[in-house]
Amino acid sequence: MRNPASLPVDVPRSPSPGPAPLSEFGREMQAGLSRRARSVSPKFFYDVEGSALFDRICDLPEYYPTRTELGILTDRAAEIAQQIGPNAEIIEFGAGSLTKVRLLLDALETPRRYLPIDISGEHLEAAAERLRADYPQLVVQPVAADYTMPLVLPAPGEGAGRRVGFFPGSTLGNFTPDEALSFLQLAARLLRGGGLLLGVDLVKDPALLHAAYNDAQGVTAAFNLNLLRRANAELGADFDLEAFGHAAFYNAPLQRIEMHLVSRCAQSVVLNGETFEFAEGETLHTEHSHKFTVEGLRALAVRAGFRPVAVWTDPERLFSVHWLAA
Repeated sequence: MRNPASLPVDVPRSPSPGPAPLSEFGREMQAGLSRRARSVSPKFFYDVEGSALFDRICDLPEYYPTRTELGILTDRAAEIAQQIGPNAEIIEFGAGSLTKVRLLLDALETPRRYLPIDISGEHLEAAAERLRADYPQLVVQPVAADYTMPLVLPAPGEGAGRRVGFFPGSTLGNFTPDEALSFLQLAARLLRGGGLLLGVDLVKDPALLHAAYNDAQGVTAAFNLNLLRRANAELGADFDLEAFGHAAFYNAPLQRIEMHLVSRCAQSVVLNGETFEFAEGETLHTEHSHKFTVEGLRALAVRAGFRPVAVWTDPERLFSVHWLAA
């Protein structure tokens, strides 16, 4: 006779644990890999390492946008400050390392408060601490958030002047045309009674654009591939970084640079228990950067509810900075 203790017993089984709930990054990466034309938002480039790599990109000899915009902000600082007025509250969308805003703060008359908004909270807080040390009279309140979504900001302080948005770096070009309009509409509502200081890259010789996104040192390539490293580290994915390459080119009909990660071979990638097959040459579209004409940007601003007032460009008309009244 078998020992009763050894007989099988019907014990209700707990359901097998499914995949762990994903972060916003995980959900969007999984959705992006599931599309026929695979893509993911460039906002996920900016973890701590990605933000540091972008800071290096801004210093590259081929990458003209940063130094050109800084030149405009420096040369036209007094005119810009006159448009903004005294005691302003500055809201910077996608603030990053808080470098360009220093030129603005130095030019303005008694700026009251600065609210930098960025998705990379750790990077933002470190940059905010450095800014507080250099501008002890300025109230600095960093906001870790996705600035493309509806925002709830602190009420304007007593005696504050205009509430002014600052959106440099041609980040607007990373949006689709519909997304750009939606963001500007959101900003126009948020900044009502104030305005937006907006930097956008201009349409130009494709050779200049190609060089800017395919630098000789390979920093932009590392920045692009860091997205996969981040997915491995944060999401438990198994991307082989050696099996993907960086590709960036100018799509002239759409007036935009496109960045992709290209599969060097037929391979499979696992994310959250789901397998995704990549054919050789298949890409993951990671960013597009639309280029603008001055007239086209001003027309878009009017559609969004702004009143275009002033525009400043460099002598070669590589880049433009716009003051838009809200």
